[in-house]
Amino acid sequence: MTLDYLSMILTVFGLCLFETVSSLDNAVINAEVLHTMSQRARRWFLLWGILFAVFIIRGILPLIIIWWTTPSLGFIGAFTATFSSNPAAIEAIEASAPILLAGGGIFLVFLFFHWLFMEPKVYGLHAERFFERQAVWFYAVVSILLALVTWFALKKHPLMAFSAVIGSTAFFITHGFKQNAEKMEHEMLHGKGHISDISKILYLEVIDATFSIDGVLGAFAFTLAIPLILIGNGLGAIVVRQVTVGNIERVKKYKLLKNGAMYSIFVLGSIMLAESFGLHIPSFITPIVTMGILGYFFWRSKKELEKNPSSTSA
Repeated sequence: MTLDYLSMILTVFGLCLFETVSSLDNAVINAEVLHTMSQRARRWFLLWGILFAVFIIRGILPLIIIWWTTPSLGFIGAFTATFSSNPAAIEAIEASAPILLAGGGIFLVFLFFHWLFMEPKVYGLHAERFFERQAVWFYAVVSILLALVTWFALKKHPLMAFSAVIGSTAFFITHGFKQNAEKMEHEMLHGKGHISDISKILYLEVIDATFSIDGVLGAFAFTLAIPLILIGNGLGAIVVRQVTVGNIERVKKYKLLKNGAMYSIFVLGSIMLAESFGLHIPSFITPIVTMGILGYFFWRSKKELEKNPSSTSA
């Protein structure tokens, strides 16, 4: 029993840490847009925005995913199953887990390769510079990966293959939203036209929903237990809001945290793909590896900051 509680605590802590670090980009956007808003609008966003982010996005989205991958339970059944110990419901969720893990794994691995090949970055490892010079190969790499996963998934379960395609589709859709978010952010901060505080709040909520998909899908690499996902991701969302308010400039100085988040995403995506094909990975491995990766890049960032205290984020 003690080991069960220890595993749950470790999982929640790992989820919270991963959600916090993987949402730093979202926090930066929030902070910069909030600076252009009135005090009243800021308070409204920070209060009701937290409730929306925790209970609606990070609470409902995992349930929808469970419902989609286990349609035999129905939506109400998926909701009650995740909070109960009904053996039949648990067995149904576990049986459908490969479908969920295949799609989520593809999404996260695509996300990592896009960062590795295509996005400007502060180099944390020597190989990153090489891969960024090979940006033209991004689409070839992810296309070949999707083809291989789909081919082997078809031999196991057709819905696994379909889920992998859905994962790739979800990646490109959310990537489009994120690109549009950068454009909208620039217009809000530097554009001449007036944008109301209500429009900015709605924009931030949509962006938060888009960015939260990474954290929600990554959470299934930690556990299939929705209550633990809700607690861990919810705490992470609250931490991100607090960072947005008071410490964003300080956090931005730790330039390699983004690298740590992306390597964690790659590991989580790889674990999800491996488990979807039947490879069992002990539950304690995921949070420990995640915390190790994030801790390493935090240490690297701290060392860089000590060498150059005047350094600021790009």
